[in-house]
This record gives sequence, C-alpha cells and structure tokens, in this order.
Amino acid sequence: MKKLLFMLTAAMGLFVASCKQGDVTPSSSDDILDAVSASAARTAAVSDTATKKICKGNITSVDPAALPAAITTYISTNYAGSAIKFAGKDAVGQYLVGIEKDTVRTGLLFDANGVFIKAMVHYAKQSKLTEVAVTALPAAITTYISTKYAGYTVKRAGTDASGNYLVGITDGTTKKVLQFTSAGVFTAEKEVPPHQGKDPRGGTKPGSLPNGGK
Repeated sequence: MKKLLFMLTAAMGLFVASCKQGDVTPSSSDDILDAVSASAARTAAVSDTATKKICKGNITSVDPAALPAAITTYISTNYAGSAIKFAGKDAVGQYLVGIEKDTVRTGLLFDANGVFIKAMVHYAKQSKLTEVAVTALPAAITTYISTKYAGYTVKRAGTDASGNYLVGITDGTTKKVLQFTSAGVFTAEKEVPPHQGKDPRGGTKPGSLPNGGK
C-alpha cells in the first residue's frame, strides 16, 4: 500500500511539473508569430511620415534591452504593460520605438538622449497584421517556399495594411520572415529585429526591459 501511494505521489509530482513548464514556455509557433509581427512593426516605423521628417540616414535595429533608461521609463510610465515590437536608431542617434498593448499599437520617436519628441503618424494602421491560416496561403507562396527554402516549414503568416503577405518560416534553428505581394509574388526576405514576445500567461515576457522597465 505504501509503495502504491509513493508511486501515485511521484506521478502527480511529474504531472504538475509538466503542466507548470507548459504554462510558461511559449511554442515555437508563437515565437515565429512574434518575429513576423516585429518585422511588420519595423517596416511601419521606418516608413512613417514622422520618421522620415525627423530621422536621419539609415535606421539600425536596436535590442529593446539596450534602450536608454529614459526611454524605457517613459514607456513604462505612459504606456504601462506595453511590449516593444521594434526599436531602432538613426544615423545621429535618435530612437524609433514601436509598442503594442492589447492590439493597440503606437510608434514613438525620441532624441539621442532618450527625450520623447513625438508619436508617429500612421504607425498604428501600417503596423497592423492580420493573421492568415497557413493552409489559406496562395499556392504561389507555398510553392516558392518549398522550392527556394527547402528544409524550412511555414509556421505563421499574416497580411499587412497594404495587403502584402508576411510569412514566418523556420528550419528548426533559424527563423526567417518572407514578404510576398497580394498576388503571391516574392519581394523580399525581411529583417527580424530584436523584440519583446508575449508571455503565455499574458503580457510580455518578464525581464524584457532593463530593470523591469523602471
């Protein structure tokens, strides 16, 4: 009887541990969706009219964890709970940051010292990504991927505000985001910038911002 109780207790322990692990570990499919979303956010931020007026030269992606404290403090104070989908810096050190909370997307511009300048004009609309089922992708896209990216699997896909397809693929190690026109014609392999993903329990992954965003 004691032996049976011990085995049942051990089994329950393994079950609970397994459930806890599943609760906090995002699936690779979710990671791919985050990558596709981040790529769309970068395109929207870089092409915004406010960005083009204020920023100088090429835009370089920046890891959200490396942003100045002044910027992360501004975001955590004025946009509490937001995830940083894209962060970048222009040739003179000014910052672009795209954030999202509960599907509300906002683009922000900061000077080289991390002082807020203004919000982007069209970021909310241009960064919108409508998810598309992988099985609903045009044959032209799936055929192109199977031919040009042999060994890769399509995990997630979506359409941007212009109707272009953004498709997230992986070979198990490397993640890529491909862009196609609405007709399924390949146009580019998009940059996947560093970004904050979503915690499976809700919100953003812990520790994404320096000092917890404070």
